[in-house]
Amino acid sequence: MSTAEALSVIPAAVLRNLSDKLYEKRKNAALELEGIVKHLTSTGDHDKINAVISLLSQEYTYSPQAHNRKGGLIGLAAVTVGLTTEAAQHLEQIVPPVLHSFSHQDSRVRYYACEALYNIAKVVRGDFIVFFNQIFDALCKLSADSDANVQSAAHLLDRLVKDIVTESEHFSIEEFIPLLRERMNVLNPHVRQFLVGWITVLDSVPDIDMLGFLPDFLDGLFNMLSDSSHEIRQQADSALSEFLQEIKNSPSVDYGRMAEILVQRAGSQDEFTRLTSITWINEFVKLGGDQLVPYYADILGAILPCISDKEEKIRVVSRETNDELRAIEADPAEGFDVGAILSVARRQLSSEWEATRIEALHWMWTLLNGHRSEVLVFLNDVFDTLLRALSDPSDEVVLLVLEVHACIAEDPQHFRQLVVFLVHSFQHDHSLLEKRGALIIRRLCVLLNAERVYRELSTILEGESDLDFASVMVQALNLILLTSPELSDLRDHLKQSLVKDAGRDLFLSLYASWCHSPMAMISLCLLAQTYQHASSVIQSLVEEDINVKFLVQLHKLIHLLETPTFAYLRLQLLEPGRYIWLLKALYGLLMLLPQQSAAFKILRTRLKTVPSYSFKEEKVARTSSGIPFFNGGGGSQISEDGNPNENSHDMHNGINFASRLKQFKQIQQQHRLHSKSQIYSRFSSASSTK
Repeated sequence: MSTAEALSVIPAAVLRNLSDKLYEKRKNAALELEGIVKHLTSTGDHDKINAVISLLSQEYTYSPQAHNRKGGLIGLAAVTVGLTTEAAQHLEQIVPPVLHSFSHQDSRVRYYACEALYNIAKVVRGDFIVFFNQIFDALCKLSADSDANVQSAAHLLDRLVKDIVTESEHFSIEEFIPLLRERMNVLNPHVRQFLVGWITVLDSVPDIDMLGFLPDFLDGLFNMLSDSSHEIRQQADSALSEFLQEIKNSPSVDYGRMAEILVQRAGSQDEFTRLTSITWINEFVKLGGDQLVPYYADILGAILPCISDKEEKIRVVSRETNDELRAIEADPAEGFDVGAILSVARRQLSSEWEATRIEALHWMWTLLNGHRSEVLVFLNDVFDTLLRALSDPSDEVVLLVLEVHACIAEDPQHFRQLVVFLVHSFQHDHSLLEKRGALIIRRLCVLLNAERVYRELSTILEGESDLDFASVMVQALNLILLTSPELSDLRDHLKQSLVKDAGRDLFLSLYASWCHSPMAMISLCLLAQTYQHASSVIQSLVEEDINVKFLVQLHKLIHLLETPTFAYLRLQLLEPGRYIWLLKALYGLLMLLPQQSAAFKILRTRLKTVPSYSFKEEKVARTSSGIPFFNGGGGSQISEDGNPNENSHDMHNGINFASRLKQFKQIQQQHRLHSKSQIYSRFSSASSTK
């Protein structure tokens, strides 16, 4: 239909006033136009109506002149009002020009576009839905408009569109969701409010299943929880709370896709976001059942760091979730990925937070107890990390690491590997031996059998080429042996070295490595009650052996002789005639001590208490100083104390003491040569620098 036909039905004054700069004139012109269209509608002359709409669109709403555009917009709204129930068939002509005006640079044009579309929507209501996606897109942009009046007009239009959508039966949520998803990560606060408002409204409509599409926009909602605006955070939180409640009441939920989003958000820098995501994960673990099995590793990876969160609420929920997850009896045959969970626990062992490392170890222990065979398949991936964790600064972590190691070390090959690594670690980190050595060794003895641990350590140290380290290590093991309550059974076995095979075998298994330290050897002999051999060892010492380190160790031993560990030895001094080699050994130690030392005074005081009589017929004389000595004029030869009927000086209970003494002397000679070479090297280095 030509423009001429449109002009034939619209007076020139009306057209002129439509483009007037005064709003009142444009408004009056629109009212007259409304009346004209009503008349055309009543006569059914839709051709002329189309001509009028075309004229308004082409000559006015697409005009480069702002006033023309304003007139065209108000004119299109007036046409729609005039059409009333007949308006739907003309919407394809009316709505696009209005939508086009939303992007005009003049804020007043944008304002009147909102006003026009508002009036059009009021008339056509549900027929408006076909343009919903374009209108939504336009409203989304206008919600962030720089002009406050345009924003206000857009809000009014937005409320009307929401009302229309909620009452419409033709709204397509499937077509809407992609639009929503595209805009969920926009940062503009006005747009965010606009989007949350739509999500909330649509979720309130019973016939629209927003929950089914929640994975499409869940991440965006969580993103809004860290918005700088308190109002937006509150709105997002309210929407999320409502969805979580719906999830609890829904029989069918896609937990998997949402779990992936929650895991990512649990690592957010924002505290509120972390708390909300962990709360959701907690509910998912309770509700998700089999659906969540493939996501257990990811969920665990999110929970473990949060266990050490600075915010107490997050720590509490994380611990609860962790306990819930660990209590679930999952089956690898149903998708439970032991390797993936083990990998997460291994990574978290490197966490800077102690609580996280502790829970990671609890998971390893749980997996070993419930899925041992599956865990051992991945052992190479975690074993080195577990071994390094023995150097952790936390005692609690080290104790848990040892429990995991003990569980693994039920297999002999892993036991050997563990002990070898321990010795290697102590060798390369002396501070670890000093600070943690006793803790580690004692705990392993409890978990893995003390005799088994000591035998293995002794076997390794026997062939140790680093003589200085071997000496230090043996001294440490000897001190643990003499003082630790956990090793009382081991001490009891050693006390039976001369009468029982088990005690003898243990004594012999330790002997070779104990040769690296004279004082450790003397302590071992006193513990095993091989007093004659102890005396022989003392007598074999030469000038080079009596150094500061030796005297410090001797000082410690003298103090240990006064502890409950050696109570039996002190009681044996009540029978000096029977335990003559014990007396001789103790006198030998006394002779090695400086007279002014505290240890000398302690031991001399103890020896003064030895009675001058005997419970047998042997006689003990006493010097003028009060120190007793044995008057051995005649009587039977005693090879080892308390056993006067032994005929062989060198053999007792299958122990060849002469051969053992030779072994001790050989190893000590190696130490002397090593010390001399070190002194020579230092001297040579000093000379070369001069």
